[in-house]
Amino acid sequence: MRLILRSRPVLTEETHRATSFEIFFDLVFIFALTRVIAFMGHPPTPLTVAQGLIMLLLLWNSWTSYTWLGNQARADLGLISAGTTVAMGAIFVAALVIPDAWRRGAATVDAPLTLALAYIVLTALHLTLYFFAAMGDRRLRTTLRLYGSVTALAWIPLILGAVLGGTAQALLWSAAVVINFGGGLLTSAVSGWQLRSPSHFTERHGLVLIIALGESLFSVGAGAGAVVTHWPVRVAALLAFTATVCLWWCYFKSSAPAAAEALGRAPTERRNQVAVNAYSLAHFALIAGVIYLALGIEQVLEHLAHDQPRHVAGTPLDWTSTLALYGGVILYHTGRVLFLRFTIRSTPPAQLVALGVPVLLLPVARILPALAALGLLTAFLVALVCYERLSRGEQGPTADEAADV
Repeated sequence: MRLILRSRPVLTEETHRATSFEIFFDLVFIFALTRVIAFMGHPPTPLTVAQGLIMLLLLWNSWTSYTWLGNQARADLGLISAGTTVAMGAIFVAALVIPDAWRRGAATVDAPLTLALAYIVLTALHLTLYFFAAMGDRRLRTTLRLYGSVTALAWIPLILGAVLGGTAQALLWSAAVVINFGGGLLTSAVSGWQLRSPSHFTERHGLVLIIALGESLFSVGAGAGAVVTHWPVRVAALLAFTATVCLWWCYFKSSAPAAAEALGRAPTERRNQVAVNAYSLAHFALIAGVIYLALGIEQVLEHLAHDQPRHVAGTPLDWTSTLALYGGVILYHTGRVLFLRFTIRSTPPAQLVALGVPVLLLPVARILPALAALGLLTAFLVALVCYERLSRGEQGPTADEAADV
């Protein structure tokens, strides 16, 4: 312990890559996201979906804060490693109470207050560790003072919302989200952050996205239950797998390589702003889109499981579940459009079409059987991938496009 307290931060090099310790941190974060799905899915309503979005925003703000910290100094060494381990414990505690974060009762543990306190521990610990990592860097410490002063304001509505509950909790926690993200944008515009390793930063965001995509596959098991032997359930599972593969291709094969190259080649000042806009902000839409898609897939499987053998293809989904299923894909592609706009400064026409077509298909999907609604969405994603691959080649935006930036 004495050696840890006396240690100095090990600043990252430009070629630094993600460590196994950071991947472990990502797994704890994804566990929290699965708990948000559990909260929204029993049963999904417009209210629970909106409340889930607030919790997703709070969790994402925590994750991206620690990603910036790990880009400044090695997250797996010394005091930062010890502090990040404590932060993982706070995320884990928050994840456990998430399903009850909007319910008040006579339980021994007050779930809303526990979640608020866990988030405050996360943010306070992050600021402390970041100050330690910024040792000797006056500009960065100035940035942290500005960011910290704004972030601390968000603690007030968090605590008040947890105590008051009900509508007040929704409004106050929404205010906390606005303060957090507004503080980050204000700090970025006034003082600016420092991106030391573009390769590390892009890799961390890619890893957390691919783990989140795995969650859409886990939702198959959660929704199917013990009736996975029925052929309609198996067909739905294969459709969910195909849709997930398409989303993986759209980002990792069609978008990420050129965007990462553009970030690495950008001048230092622009690189920092691109990292904030394209990764810290636009990537939230990608993650949230995957989570809502997973929720929609889970509801499709539950419909099929409960409707066998009376309705082979399942009864139609309600509006909330249909919006989660199709809206997740719309949100994902919105994030991809913004991601490319901020990095390579161009948006291929196919990706703009990818935003409009699911909107047009949404009313049709609402009246179709659950299995057909999932099949229609999967067919669209397969067609989109085929079109992009044939029109631009397997690598998506070319390296020359990224170099022109």
